[in-house]
Amino acid sequence: MPGYSSELVFFGIGLLLVLTVLAGSLSSRFGLPALIGFMLLGMLAGSEGLGGISFESVGLAQGIGVLSLVFILFSGGLDTIWREVRGGAAPALVLATAGVMISAAVVAVAAMWLLGFTPLQGFLLGSVIASTDAAAVFALMRSRNMPLHDDVKGVIEVESGSNDPMAIFLVGAVLLLIAVPETSPLALVPAFGVQMAVGAVVGYAIGIGFPALLRRARLRVGGLALVVSIAAALLSYGLAGLLQGNGFLAAYMAGIVAGAREFPSRRTISMFQDGLAWLAQVLMFLTLGLLVFPSELVEVLGPGLAITAVLMFVARPLSVFLCLAPFRRYGWRSKLFVSWAGLRGAVPIVLATFPIVAGVPGAQSIFNIVFFVVLLSSVIQGPTLGWLARRLGLDTPRPPGSPAR
Repeated sequence: MPGYSSELVFFGIGLLLVLTVLAGSLSSRFGLPALIGFMLLGMLAGSEGLGGISFESVGLAQGIGVLSLVFILFSGGLDTIWREVRGGAAPALVLATAGVMISAAVVAVAAMWLLGFTPLQGFLLGSVIASTDAAAVFALMRSRNMPLHDDVKGVIEVESGSNDPMAIFLVGAVLLLIAVPETSPLALVPAFGVQMAVGAVVGYAIGIGFPALLRRARLRVGGLALVVSIAAALLSYGLAGLLQGNGFLAAYMAGIVAGAREFPSRRTISMFQDGLAWLAQVLMFLTLGLLVFPSELVEVLGPGLAITAVLMFVARPLSVFLCLAPFRRYGWRSKLFVSWAGLRGAVPIVLATFPIVAGVPGAQSIFNIVFFVVLLSSVIQGPTLGWLARRLGLDTPRPPGSPAR
């Protein structure tokens, strides 16, 4: 950084990381997701806060967000106990595809009606904010150790890890339609199928190859196994992207497949990846907090409240109840809890940087609305999940084979 010594830069980064972790721990004590503390400290350190750090590089923030999500998804998949969540995989995938589209469409209509957005602007906002956030869900579910029924837990975890590809595809499709209006939406359908298929295949292949390499290599230096785990995460995302597939799906799939296998240093690698995922969360939320100007959030107070209400009480419940209707083992209590567990986090904020980079009119307003919605979602939904699970009776063991409530 020009004008600053390397020692001062390193000291500042280290201090910010320590303060961010403390802020996250403090917010968790009040029952709030740690991401609230991370983002608020970023805002406090920004140009309008006490830190006075000027950070306006949307492209850099986007890059940090994408890289962080790769490690978060890979670690989330690696720590997923497949036998506990596989019962919820099918409904979760329906939610991750059709559910995202339903939520995006409902928010789009609301944005057109309440905010005066054009159809494409409305659908862009809906697509950006339609997916639940893997980082927020994984961190909250595992740090709070909620004793949920396996099928409900499986739906929430698998959905949060697999619905980002659909949201990313929808955002890319809308941006293409804005840039090239004569593009036919139907022409994008085959591209979606290719992205999902290639991403799944690449992730599966690396998920098998990563443990096999560790078993065959017999690495004499234990730390090299950790390097291999980093390579697996990066290769899954990069190779899928090069082959026109979805890298985020590949990273999550690679983690799940590898996590279901035995390999040397498995526990050490899992703990290392968990720490790396937490570091990624800290960097990502801190960066996104620095990118926000708090004074601009005041301007979107009304629109932010309106979209949050539509998302929480209309779009998300409608998508969940419709998508889970064919799965009779899920009663209304389970559907209600899954609806409320649709936390928003870093993914919508990262996706909201894409329209800014693309130069879409009104993109900054969309970014500010999305940031506002994420804050409200975390503050309102995060602390009440445990209470709702107890009220609905979903936190007690259920005999095998009995129907969900």
